[in-house]
Order: sequence, then structure tokens, then C-alpha cells
Amino acid sequence: MTAVNTLIDERALSKLRWRCRRGLLENDLFIERFFARYDRSLTEHQAEGLRVLMDLSDNDLLDLFLCRKEPEGELDRADVQEVLAMLRTAP
Repeated sequence: MTAVNTLIDERALSKLRWRCRRGLLENDLFIERFFARYDRSLTEHQAEGLRVLMDLSDNDLLDLFLCRKEPEGELDRADVQEVLAMLRTAP
């Protein structure tokens, strides 16, 4: 299994969940649905994309979640695009 497909372990998942806590309720709702659907299948590659997204301000993150903006510049990378698609489609 390549690093891209390696699942993250429980400790890494717990740390990632903590890192994803946001100040804006709308963002928290997207993130909670994401973890409810994908927490057992999250790969290192996807976790890195999520970490990059969590460096954004709450308003910029919400704009991405709601498709008001698309990733550009340093954000326009495969892991971010993949996780953003997952976040946008999580029920």
C-alpha cells in the first residue's frame, strides 16, 4: 500500500478531529458530516489535504464548502481537491 492509500491510525484521527474544530457552526456541520462518513477510511493523503484546508480562515473555508470559491494557488493541489469534494458531498 502506498503512502497515498495508507489509512491513518486512531491516534492520528483523534488529533485530526481536534485540529478540525472551528469557530463557525456552518463549518463544523460540514466537518462533522465528513467524519461521520469517512473517519474509518481516511488516508494519509486525504488527512494532509484536510490539514491544509484547516489553515484557512473560517470564512474562506465556508466559501470553499459552499462552492462560492474554488481552490487556487497553493491550495490547488490533488489532496485538497479530493477532500474538498468529499466535504461537499458528505450527507
